[in-house]
Amino acid sequence: QVQLVESGGGLVQTGGSLRLSCVASGRTLSTYVMGWFRQPPGKERELVGGIVWSSGTTWYAGSVKGRFTISKDNAKNTVFLQLNSLKPEDTAVYYCAARLIIRQDYNYWGQGTQVTVSA
Repeated sequence: QVQLVESGGGLVQTGGSLRLSCVASGRTLSTYVMGWFRQPPGKERELVGGIVWSSGTTWYAGSVKGRFTISKDNAKNTVFLQLNSLKPEDTAVYYCAARLIIRQDYNYWGQGTQVTVSA
């Protein structure tokens, strides 16, 4: 099993940057996929992107491609979401999630961290 603890959310102005962190504990991540999701106010949760822990392969939603970057620190068992060129429409609760690579559903979730981008 995996426990996820997020941090790094906050209030920034349009064009600013944030780096979100997600620390995973309780299990080595060599067989896991890590995902980042967000839920804007009044909208459904949506995929931001993800990373295969073992290979480092990443993917992103079209709305964030070129602005957001997912990375990891193996020694710290931590995945990052670098948010650049932020826009008001990026305002959302951001969630870290994990799943076994052979699964399709993310069954481990962080508590969520609020990102607010002011115009």
